[in-house]
Amino acid sequence: MADRDQQQRGPQGQGPQGPQQHRDQPRRDRRDRDRDRESELLENVISINRVAKVVKGGRRFSFNALVAVGDGAGHVGVATGKANEVSEAVRKAVEAARRALVGVPRTGATIPHEVVGRHGAGRVLLKPATSGTGVIAGGPVRAVLECAGVQDILTKSLGSNNPHNMVRATLDGLKQLTTVQRVAKERGVEAASLGYRARQGEPGRAS
Repeated sequence: MADRDQQQRGPQGQGPQGPQQHRDQPRRDRRDRDRDRESELLENVISINRVAKVVKGGRRFSFNALVAVGDGAGHVGVATGKANEVSEAVRKAVEAARRALVGVPRTGATIPHEVVGRHGAGRVLLKPATSGTGVIAGGPVRAVLECAGVQDILTKSLGSNNPHNMVRATLDGLKQLTTVQRVAKERGVEAASLGYRARQGEPGRAS
């Protein structure tokens, strides 16, 4: 009888589900880490657009929100959300942006090199800057760069001033960025032989 009770309790007085609890512990720890990481993300609402649909009883309003999300350390995502309420539209956009995070190579607090991002009729010039310059950018572009953790940069909108086009063009430019180490590896040469001069510190890569 005592042996049967010992088997039910498991080794060292554990319950019948003792080993299963140990197996579930890493899953809970991983979920907790993911939840903490999501809570640390920066969220910038770039624009909210109200859309009116004329129906038989009058007008029916809905909202779509454009949101940028990032960890401020080299990762950023942009997405839109649509709903009948502003808060719900923002929530949907934030969740979609968290799933679409991309890495951004940085050199110190700026970007490694100059680039022009394009999306539709929007074109945005991104240019590295020296330390202390700050983020020289308009509202939509600034929101994306702040979420990505870029603190010194010069930008210029060369095309459409539509927030959606500007934000997507900025994200396209950030995706085009590369590092001197990556270029040297692709060419099969030493990084020092490329003659690259960084605006700040040493050439970095996506965090």
